[in-house]
Amino acid sequence: MAASPEIVETVSAPKRRLRFWEIFAPNQVVSRATMQIIVAFEIVLFLLFWLNSPLEVLPKPQEVFAAFQRLWFEQGLGQELIRSFKTNLQALFLTALISLGLAYLTVMPVFRPIVAAISKGRFLSMVGFTFVFTLLVGGGQQLKLSLLVFGMVVFFVTSMASVVIDIPREKFDHARTLRMGEWKVVWEVVVRGTFDRAFEVMRQNAAIGWMMLTLVEGNQRGLGGVGAMLLNQQKHLKLPEVFAIQITILLVGLFQDYGIGLVRRLTCPYADLSLERR
Repeated sequence: MAASPEIVETVSAPKRRLRFWEIFAPNQVVSRATMQIIVAFEIVLFLLFWLNSPLEVLPKPQEVFAAFQRLWFEQGLGQELIRSFKTNLQALFLTALISLGLAYLTVMPVFRPIVAAISKGRFLSMVGFTFVFTLLVGGGQQLKLSLLVFGMVVFFVTSMASVVIDIPREKFDHARTLRMGEWKVVWEVVVRGTFDRAFEVMRQNAAIGWMMLTLVEGNQRGLGGVGAMLLNQQKHLKLPEVFAIQITILLVGLFQDYGIGLVRRLTCPYADLSLERR
């Protein structure tokens, strides 16, 4: 009679409660609830510092809130915000389309010098290019989009080309052992294999787009936008209004960043499985 196999019971060790001072130690993994408490506490500290700030030039929260009401109900901040948000989304879509295409083309040696030259454009100033793009596309909304896309593409291409270059050779070899052709390897390893990283690069460049918006919309103030409104308020030294617009841009940018991150998690749920602090 065969002996019955031993039944080995594994009892999971209870989770150790995190001590207060351990949140200051490196490489500590905390729960979502603990992180929410930390964030809430730091926000309260920031608001207390803002309310009691010794800097007289810094407007108080109540002044910023009153300025926000004036801008929203009297000067059309909501409409200008929608106009700028649409411009940012259009520029982000065109930037992603152009930059991903260029980054993926680096699998062919003939395109690598071209992409490398485009990436060096991030050191160039926008001064002087306004006239060039005006001659190429004319003025108005097309000029705003062209300047914004040009300023974002050079950073997007740089980041995404680095992602493609850093793909380990083992992934290419593994795909070839499955008898894939080279173009199939490019699709599976380069395009699909870096899809989650492309979303991260897109999130970074969406923020760059909001930073550049003031410069771009300042050149075309007649078309409106929060960038033009911000420059007008700064010209008249209305600091509460300036802070109100900046905070509004920050909140909209965070909302957009969260939206892109949500799409990334839905389309690439595998991306964060191996991360320690997720």
